[in-house]
Amino acid sequence: MQRTAGIRRIASIPPLPGGQDGRRMLWINLVDKTGSGLWVSVTALYFVVVAGLSPGSTGLLLGIGGAFGIAGAPVAGRLADRLPLTRVLLGIQLLRAAAGFLMLPAHGFWQLLPLVAAASFGERSASVLTKLFAARVAGPDRARYQAVQRTVVNIGYTIGGLAASAALAFGSTAVYRLLLLGDALSFVLVAVLVARCAEPPSATRTVVTHTGAGALAAPAHPAVSSPWRDRGYLGYAALDSVMFLYGCALSVGLPLWIITRTTAPHGLAAAVFVINTVIVVACQVRLSRHGRTPRIAADALRRVGVWFLICGTATAAAVVHAPWAATLAVLGSAVALTVVEMIQSAISWELSVSLAPADAQGAYVGVHGLAQSTARCVGPLLMTSAVIACGPAGWLAFGAVLACAALLQRHLVLRRLGALRPAAAEPALSVAPVTVSEH
Repeated sequence: MQRTAGIRRIASIPPLPGGQDGRRMLWINLVDKTGSGLWVSVTALYFVVVAGLSPGSTGLLLGIGGAFGIAGAPVAGRLADRLPLTRVLLGIQLLRAAAGFLMLPAHGFWQLLPLVAAASFGERSASVLTKLFAARVAGPDRARYQAVQRTVVNIGYTIGGLAASAALAFGSTAVYRLLLLGDALSFVLVAVLVARCAEPPSATRTVVTHTGAGALAAPAHPAVSSPWRDRGYLGYAALDSVMFLYGCALSVGLPLWIITRTTAPHGLAAAVFVINTVIVVACQVRLSRHGRTPRIAADALRRVGVWFLICGTATAAAVVHAPWAATLAVLGSAVALTVVEMIQSAISWELSVSLAPADAQGAYVGVHGLAQSTARCVGPLLMTSAVIACGPAGWLAFGAVLACAALLQRHLVLRRLGALRPAAAEPALSVAPVTVSEH
């Protein structure tokens, strides 16, 4: 009887959206992020120990290279509207692999700068293209697919990070080069997997067939909408860039706060990342329900605002003198930031796609990709020079500003959804079928 009940529970689990290509894209994400996990934790050390740069030059190199990455999201999105998405993604992965291989013999600031810029451009481009692919193959179930994908991404980063930590125990330059080589090889394997993916349906590509004498297939490029002239979407993306600052709060602000302003054990600075990863892997799929439809996603922004307030309050309270109380406050802040990450990522995924017109989905999602890139560039400086510098008041203001951004975004999204035709507000925007006409 128990065995029968177990079989029924397994049978009731819905299949993963996207079919075979959807599953293949999950493997692509796992390999990609495992390789990235090998490299991201030793990037700065590699440039200092192996490439011979000073810490100041390394920071300048990463800052300028990261600025080039900002262009990756809108450029890749626009190309995805004009060209087959899988071929664009294949080219981007090969670019990332080439940058990694060429970085191995490179030495000095000016040799490394174009390679770091190319790698940053490729990383942001691949992120947008992977998102578009998932939205197109998963259709109305894209929220659940996104949750599974984020879980896989965190597993990949964890595997790569643990492998890098074990390798660093040897501490030789050869180890650093092997980690970079592993990252570059992961992009080659990803490119092979991408080449095996079928092109997902898109509203901007038309297939025309002729009966009788043969068949003709050609993409059509009609006039499309421009996200740069859509003030409503730009306002939505700008508010998302504010809310994406939670990432810098978790990676930069909270660790520095623990070490410089609290009596909590310094080991918590590293433990917050473990806490974040474990909670995301365990709960992301369940919390994907907050992005099931555009209206549900908009309403969930109120919860995001509440969690932002909890985060700011808990972090500010961590200055108490008792170490045990400071530890509890830090842990509460880490949990609050992780809940924000899980809910807001599901909301952002859904709204960035569903608020975009079908004829320019790639361009719109590419512009939305600027939100996270901008937060990554501005966030570290904001954390150190404003939030932490102002003490507990800085964290309270940080939580309040982000909460207000969430509520304002909810207002803008609901107004936009109300202005759309009922059909245009449905999740099917992301899966417009290939148009076929017979002559």
